[in-house]
Amino acid sequence: MELFSDEYFMREALKEAQKAFDKEEVPVGAVIVSQKTVIARAHNLTEALNDVTAHAEMQAYTAAANLLGGKYLKDCTLYVTLEPCVMCAGAAAWTQIPHIVYGASDPKKGFSTLNASVLHPKTSVVKGVLEKECSQLLNVFFQKRRK
Repeated sequence: MELFSDEYFMREALKEAQKAFDKEEVPVGAVIVSQKTVIARAHNLTEALNDVTAHAEMQAYTAAANLLGGKYLKDCTLYVTLEPCVMCAGAAAWTQIPHIVYGASDPKKGFSTLNASVLHPKTSVVKGVLEKECSQLLNVFFQKRRK
């Protein structure tokens, strides 16, 4: 595995997803990268914060913006283990983040279920990076909850 590859940074996002899993949160993790450096790490905190907007991506956007001292993430890449929902994709548009890389697709609530794109027009998307690993963690989580 090449250092600083999409797979490398997705593994960092998976570490965050594992933290969510361990807290009995839906296991989604995210990292934001700028100049080959992780500048924000986050995972779902909707249960802990009792906040439906506390998705991993939203937490990561806030952390990155605070670190950079501005609301725009123009030189960054978001790595997230699950395809962003419409809310998180809409927020991505407002941050003007130019690259999003995600692992597992979300055929029920992912932003790609919309006919119109909610992302910024200049945002590129790479999907399916470490998809098997990302999906597996989610599947185990939901299987445990159904028991």
